[in-house]
Amino acid sequence: MNLQRIRYFAMVVAEGSFSRAAEKLHMSQPPLSRQIQQLEDEIGAQLLHRGRPLTLTEAGRYFYEQTRQILTRMEDIRSMTRKIARGSIRQFNIGFVASTLYDSLPELIRRFRLVASEIEVALLEMTTLEQMAALKDGRIDVGFGRLRFDDPAITRVVMREEPIVVALPQGHPSAGRSAALTLRELIHEQLIIYPSAPRPSYADQVLAFYRDNGMEPQVAFEVRELQTALGLVAAAAGICLVPQSVRKLARGDIVFVDMNEPRLTSPVIMSFRTNDASVPLANIRSLVSEFDNWTALPVPE
Repeated sequence: MNLQRIRYFAMVVAEGSFSRAAEKLHMSQPPLSRQIQQLEDEIGAQLLHRGRPLTLTEAGRYFYEQTRQILTRMEDIRSMTRKIARGSIRQFNIGFVASTLYDSLPELIRRFRLVASEIEVALLEMTTLEQMAALKDGRIDVGFGRLRFDDPAITRVVMREEPIVVALPQGHPSAGRSAALTLRELIHEQLIIYPSAPRPSYADQVLAFYRDNGMEPQVAFEVRELQTALGLVAAAAGICLVPQSVRKLARGDIVFVDMNEPRLTSPVIMSFRTNDASVPLANIRSLVSEFDNWTALPVPE
């Protein structure tokens, strides 16, 4: 699609008028109208109801919301590129799945900022699948996720295998027990999984835990976010299998119980472009290689 036509369309929507948009764009109205018509022809859908007032069609609303994000992203790219060209900034982008925030990621980032103080670190929450695409197109420099993917363009390092625990609502019959639970003891429980999309994801990892043991779970809800899943657990809508570090949330309305399933783990995986030889990446890889020997660092005054 022609990016200039998308910009014209966005201006027409923002102004709610062809004439006002044409004035802002310093052009006459007929050429602007032709550009929008050509955009609609290219897409194969009507984007605007050309009445008074000018309104978006249903397809137009979707197109506008999506392309507005593209235009914002393009402006960010232009701005950052100029800063990099001037040597005024060096940015290192880190993608992560939410559950890694409760494990080792915060400490890793703190240590990275100490050894690479001249680098601006940007954090972007995204699923492991989204991280793979973002690494390939350069939107992130390293990703921390939980799923294994085979791709020669991406190198993965398993930082640790994290045990899985079950989140139960307060008052659940098993909430007060000291002994660990097995999957078979939970087979009749309503299961809450996350994220619902995009797939594959940690949700598929959880489903595989059951199926590898010859069981079919009763999935009650598939939700986008970990916090939503835990909220449903607190409301006694079901149970949820989560990485052990999620315990650090210390919610009073949820009880976390260990699982007696030695192979029930979820990896924390660092991913990066195989041919990336940058110094910042080398720094963060070095920190990860020392992960097992980390000791608490003092908080700077």
